[in-house]
Amino acid sequence: MAAKQDYYTTLGVGREAGAEELKKAYRKLAMQYHPDRNPNDKQAEAKFKELNEAYDVLKDDQKRGAYDRFGHAAFEQGGGPGAGGFGGGFNFQDAGGLGDIFDQMFGEMTGRRGGTRARAGTDLRAQVEIDLAEAFAGTKTQLRVPTRVQCDQCRGTGSESKERQADTCSTCGGTGKVRAQQGFFLIERTCPTCGGAGRVIKSPCKVCGGIGTVQRERSLQVTIPAGVEDGTRIRLTGEGEAGANGASPGDLYVHVAIRPHEIFQRDGANIYCRVPLPMTQAALGGEVEVPAIDGSRAKVKIPPGTQTGDQFRLRSKGFSVLRSAARGDMYVQVAVETPQHLTKRQRELLEEFETEAKEHAKGSPESEGFMAKIAKFFEGRA
Repeated sequence: MAAKQDYYTTLGVGREAGAEELKKAYRKLAMQYHPDRNPNDKQAEAKFKELNEAYDVLKDDQKRGAYDRFGHAAFEQGGGPGAGGFGGGFNFQDAGGLGDIFDQMFGEMTGRRGGTRARAGTDLRAQVEIDLAEAFAGTKTQLRVPTRVQCDQCRGTGSESKERQADTCSTCGGTGKVRAQQGFFLIERTCPTCGGAGRVIKSPCKVCGGIGTVQRERSLQVTIPAGVEDGTRIRLTGEGEAGANGASPGDLYVHVAIRPHEIFQRDGANIYCRVPLPMTQAALGGEVEVPAIDGSRAKVKIPPGTQTGDQFRLRSKGFSVLRSAARGDMYVQVAVETPQHLTKRQRELLEEFETEAKEHAKGSPESEGFMAKIAKFFEGRA
C-alpha cells in the first residue's frame, strides 16, 4: 500500500498556512480536478477525493492540531477524518478528564477546591447534505439524531421519589471528592460512591436507572441560511445530549455538505458554468441561452471567433453573500467542440474551408503565430 501524501503538500500550501490560504488553495484545485470537468478520468477523481480529505482535516483546528503532532497516524485505527476520534482511541472529549486530574493533584496546593457539580450533557455532531440550489436559496431540513434526553418518568432527577430525591453522600460529605495522603502530596480523587455528584439517590428511577436521562432518537428541523458554504458548521444551543441528574444539556453542531452540481461549479459567491459550443457557432457567433442558479434563464451573445477558455460575465447571477445583500456573479466558460463522425459532404466542405484558409492566412492568428515561433526556433539548427 502506497504511503499517503502529506496533506499540506496535497493542497500545495506551507504548514503555516492560515484558514483563508487553505480555502483558496482547496477551491482552486477542486475546480481543476472536479469530476464534472474531467469525465471518466479516474486519476482526477482520485485527486479530487484526496483534496477533500486533506481540506476536511486542515480546516478544523482540532483535527489539524492532531495531524501536525501525529501525522496520518492520528486518524488510523478506525478514527478517520470526521469520525470524531483519533488514532489509539484518543478523543478530544477526553481532554476534560486531563483538567480534572490536574485539579485533583494540585487543587489543594493552589487553594482551589472542587465543588459538587452535575455532569453537563455531551455536545453532538451531525451532518446534512443539500444540493447547490438549496444552498443558494436556503432551506429547512429534518434531522434525526440519536441522543440522550431527559427521563420523563423522573424529570431528570434520577429519583423515583419526588419527596426524597437524594441524600448527601456519606463518603465525601457532599463534596464529590475524597482525599488521600501520598508522600508529600495530598491527592483529591472523584468520590467512588457518588461518582462526584456529592449525593446518593436512595430510590433510583426504574426507567433511567438513576441517571436522569434515557437513550432516544430526536427529530429536529434545521434551518440552512441562504448562501451557506460547504463545510459550514451550524450550532444549535442546548440541542445536544441532556445532562445527568438535571444538568444543562450540550449543544448540537450541524455540518453542512453540498453535493456537486451537474451544471454549476461554485467559487465563493461566484458561479461558473461550462458551455460547449459547436465549432461553427464559435466561429460565426450567435446567441446561447443558459440557466442561472436562481432558476431563471439568461441569454449570452457569442461574438464571432470565440475561443475555448473565453468567458462571459453575468453580473449578480451568483450566490448571495451570507448575511449580506450582495451577490456574486456568474461566469459562462466556453469550450469549443470539434465535430466527430463527419459525413462525406461535411468532410468535403471542411477540406474546401482548409484550402481557402491557407490562401487567406489570417483566420487563425494564434496557430499561425505559434508555427512561426517554431520555425524561428529551428533556424540554424539543421
